[in-house]
Amino acid sequence: MGFGFKTTWLAVRERSPEEVADVLRLADRERLSWDEGVDRAYVSGVFVAGPVDGWTLAHGRRDLTPLDYSAADPRFPESLAALSVRLGEVQFFVNERGWSSHGWAHAVDGVVLRVFATFDGNVPLFIGDVTPAEREVGKGLRGWGDNWRDWQEEDWDAWYESAPNEHDVLELAARWSLNPMLVDGAQVGDAGIYGMPVRRR
Repeated sequence: MGFGFKTTWLAVRERSPEEVADVLRLADRERLSWDEGVDRAYVSGVFVAGPVDGWTLAHGRRDLTPLDYSAADPRFPESLAALSVRLGEVQFFVNERGWSSHGWAHAVDGVVLRVFATFDGNVPLFIGDVTPAEREVGKGLRGWGDNWRDWQEEDWDAWYESAPNEHDVLELAARWSLNPMLVDGAQVGDAGIYGMPVRRR
């Protein structure tokens, strides 16, 4: 069983679960299998799985990052940059249908390369150039900009055409790194690390 709907996650390139757990400041750590960790992280806490194809996934619906806010917050890029200073290449994904929040972000060595986030029908963050993967998927191609109030019907049609849904987020994740819905315990191998961020205790 993988994850990917109604949650958030990080994909970190070539870092151990211990390194990721340390940067996320996870306390009260337990070693859990993939299935156990995924289930627990949907309720609370964060599960950092063993590497798959060079990527370490950290999953948590409510407690994932030390950011204290969502990708819809204007402070998000600064916090993502700080995370990537310590972890190198970091990708962030949010896929919450109930909150109508879909998005992705990519930072390397403290530099934010791309952020696209929707929240409740708005696009609060559109940073960096549209990536080839986004063009292939056909989503995340347009932000709102300052002139959205002057949009004509064709502008709105183009926006709705490129607005992502929950399946598009997973497709984009697959092209950038991994689709976590397609990962299973056999691929992950060793037990991952489950814990609670210190700030949440």
